[in-house]
Amino acid sequence: MNVPNHIAIILDGNGRWAKAKGMPRSYGHVKGCANLETICDDMKELGVKYLTVYAFSTENWKRSREEVEGLMKLFRNYLKKCIKISEKNKMRVKIIGDVTGFDGDIQRKIAELEEFSKDYTELHFQIALNYGSRDEIVRGMRRMADDISKGRISPADIGEGTIGNYLDTAGIPDPDFMIRTSGEQRLSNFLLWQMAYTEFYFTDVAWPDFNKAELIRAIEKYNERDRRYGGVKEE
Repeated sequence: MNVPNHIAIILDGNGRWAKAKGMPRSYGHVKGCANLETICDDMKELGVKYLTVYAFSTENWKRSREEVEGLMKLFRNYLKKCIKISEKNKMRVKIIGDVTGFDGDIQRKIAELEEFSKDYTELHFQIALNYGSRDEIVRGMRRMADDISKGRISPADIGEGTIGNYLDTAGIPDPDFMIRTSGEQRLSNFLLWQMAYTEFYFTDVAWPDFNKAELIRAIEKYNERDRRYGGVKEE
């Protein structure tokens, strides 16, 4: 089985999964977070080198105050626990998104986790927090404009690689394969620049139920694609 080098996942369906079980949305987020740890183990075992997950978008601040506060508590706990996970999997962790939108203690936990894991190379794990692709591009272009105004680069030097270097994912290869759980079939402002040539896979399975068997099923579908020309491989 040909395993993608870089898999991106939109972690969708936690709240609906919990509601279907008669539980609060927060229960779904807790279960989804626990599943993320398991999937990291599975990714490493299968030989995936890069994993990027969409955990909290810039639009998610519009959710109820109770849900947002619950997610912030979950992030605090997970970021602390993630140090042990990164050590176990020799996994480098990077947060993409505008982390300045979080409280100071969360920003410090992010910095601590990234510093702790910076030398690990067996799995590169990117977590999108307070992330939106349009916001990422705007922030990147502001930095580029500042560098142009200071004479660090010339407009004539700007190419696709230059733009990529100003994004949150600088130095990270573009995703080969994107999985979205829970039935929705849209990108929702996730890695718009980076996924120009990515293969997409949509499943009705909610994120808390997305297990290793589902991951392998998705990768098998990826293997049916023709990466040279697009579409399904000929028999």
